[in-house]
Amino acid sequence: LLFDGKTLTGWTIFKARPNNTWEVLDGTLHCKALNETTGDGNERADLRTTQQFQNFELVFDWKVAAEANSGVMYRVTEEFEQPYYSGPEYQLIDDTGYPGELTEMQKTGSNYDMHAAPATKPVKPAGEWNTTKIVVNANHVEHWLNGAKVVEYELLSDDWKQRKDASKWKEAAGYGMAPTGYIDFQDHGNEVWFKNVKIKTL
Repeated sequence: LLFDGKTLTGWTIFKARPNNTWEVLDGTLHCKALNETTGDGNERADLRTTQQFQNFELVFDWKVAAEANSGVMYRVTEEFEQPYYSGPEYQLIDDTGYPGELTEMQKTGSNYDMHAAPATKPVKPAGEWNTTKIVVNANHVEHWLNGAKVVEYELLSDDWKQRKDASKWKEAAGYGMAPTGYIDFQDHGNEVWFKNVKIKTL
């Protein structure tokens, strides 16, 4: 159990940044939506595990508010300014309601900007609970959504390197390179909830 439903034990803020967005609310890990025009934008930061994980199966339930964007990164290090420069991201977003234009690789279940989840995936709309499973074993990675496998890839493979060179991570030398790292829940300025967060090491 990574989250006990009552406290933030086992969790800390990425790079110990000032933060007022994460809380435990009714048994969920809750990222508050903050209106950044009120000047609190500097107190946003990701929430990460205190423990590092190499090979694992991570399962959690999540829901996003309408128009919201978030994500979960894995094998994250604090080597770089942001967690996504090291850890691949399982995208969580309101696919249909998000105000910006999204490519398939920026929709729920995708490995952000690298591998697109199929359009036929079984995703529940904003405000409803979804269940995600992320499997990372050596270089083999799987993204699951509500019981369906939506992404599968091999880290550091030729195909992966080609995709990286064509993605926004092209210049990120450390992206996907760490053999072990933190689990990181993204604070993207939007409201998101997590519960039943469990991990099994492989």
